[in-house]
Amino acid sequence: MANSSRRGFFKAASATAAALAVSSRVQAWADTAGPVRIWGTFRDRRHVPGEALAWKPVTEVSSDAIALDPAATRQEMLGFGAALTDASCWVLSQIPGDDRAALMHELFAPDEMAMNVCRTCTGSSDYARTVYSFDDSDQDDPELKKFSIDHDKAYILPVLKDARKLNPDLFLFSSPWSPPGWMKFNRSMLGGTIKKSSLEPYSRYVLKFLEAYKAEGVAMDAITIQNEVDTTVDGRYPSCLWAQEDEILFVRAHLGPLMRKANCPTKIWILDHNFNLWGRAIAELSDPGVYEYADGVAWHAYAGEVTGMTQVHNAFPQKNAYFTEGGPRGGPGQGGASSNNRLTAWAPWAEWANSVVRNWARSITMWNVALDEHGTPYIGRRGTAVPQVPAVPRPTVGAGGGGGGGVITVENATHKVTRSARFWALAHYSKHVRRGAKVFRTDGMADSAAQTSTGAVSHAGFRNPDGSFVVVLSNRGPEKRVQLLLGSSALDVDLPADSVHTLQWS
Repeated sequence: MANSSRRGFFKAASATAAALAVSSRVQAWADTAGPVRIWGTFRDRRHVPGEALAWKPVTEVSSDAIALDPAATRQEMLGFGAALTDASCWVLSQIPGDDRAALMHELFAPDEMAMNVCRTCTGSSDYARTVYSFDDSDQDDPELKKFSIDHDKAYILPVLKDARKLNPDLFLFSSPWSPPGWMKFNRSMLGGTIKKSSLEPYSRYVLKFLEAYKAEGVAMDAITIQNEVDTTVDGRYPSCLWAQEDEILFVRAHLGPLMRKANCPTKIWILDHNFNLWGRAIAELSDPGVYEYADGVAWHAYAGEVTGMTQVHNAFPQKNAYFTEGGPRGGPGQGGASSNNRLTAWAPWAEWANSVVRNWARSITMWNVALDEHGTPYIGRRGTAVPQVPAVPRPTVGAGGGGGGGVITVENATHKVTRSARFWALAHYSKHVRRGAKVFRTDGMADSAAQTSTGAVSHAGFRNPDGSFVVVLSNRGPEKRVQLLLGSSALDVDLPADSVHTLQWS
């Protein structure tokens, strides 16, 4: 037998054996599986329904089939959304009444995009109109006498209230980019390090923020300690370096006990930074005090491998993982012809989302919900640090990372809305996967449990609380037919090049 034929034979035999092993566990699911509805995004189609598909008895197993195992459930999903930064809230607030109401309905209503896990900022981030905290003072203010959230009352709180009115189940979490400048060694919100002597007053600052927002009708469901604990971004915008020992001390001795004493139900998430810091997350959760008070870990995708989340899950399976910022890293060889186009790179975004879900994340929150056509408001500067300056146009970027473009772009003069590739990728999850859905096992014959796929097609499966099933397929390569296996039933799905598809059945 020729080597190529031998390899093909053993690959097919292995695929058949794996499929049969799964089949014995999931036959009951297959017996009751109904017609499969399908929605696709490719070429000029955007989350458009296609002709329903039907399960058929398996006659032959493809060597690259995908076996579905709804009985093998994993984490419970919280949801999907994007960040309601100062910049995003400003852009949304500038849209005239009826148009703004229609767009907000599209973004947040449960029967529309249904964004339900969104991030806010505790003070200013880089995507803001000015640098500010809730206690700006030239002098130390440990009693927090100058504390005020008045800045946020103008347009941030109104947008958050409207979003939660449209979706009462909207889960909001907030991240600080920096404590007030007087709490830091450099006495600036730009770069620098928090002082140990500031940890106690900072815990009261965080609690005052949570209580003030709640008093305005916008309770926060979770808080992270610091956006990106391990960088100062050269002081280009609000940031703060936190030593591992300081984050441990802050949670264990200050914020955790203070929030418990105040009966504050807001969850605490640590790290809020990149996958390559999985060792730090394990070290912090190894502290009994941090383990007691922290609900889980917030993650970004700008460095390291997505499997870092699985490393932490394996060490602390009772602690949750939440994806809070970032996305696929673009570049040559990372996808098809549209892989670096901000408007059409939906396949890499969905492939990335599948990998995040497969590595135990309970939620996916993308970066800015909305920015203008220049990728602003934005106060960051490359190589300089200038506080309190007007925002200037900033070039938009491709699909990789947080990106200069919003999930949607709203033009300043006309308020025309353009929906990005991120928007359409997100729709394939947020419109179909309900809160409380359980991720279930989907095995490509060459896949590992954590990595989505070594090929161009990636996949993730969910079982909704109502019993319906959802599978999201991303194809960043050329046109391909894939075979899904459910017990002794099979489904053939044609995937165009550079496409995302959602399949749903009961």
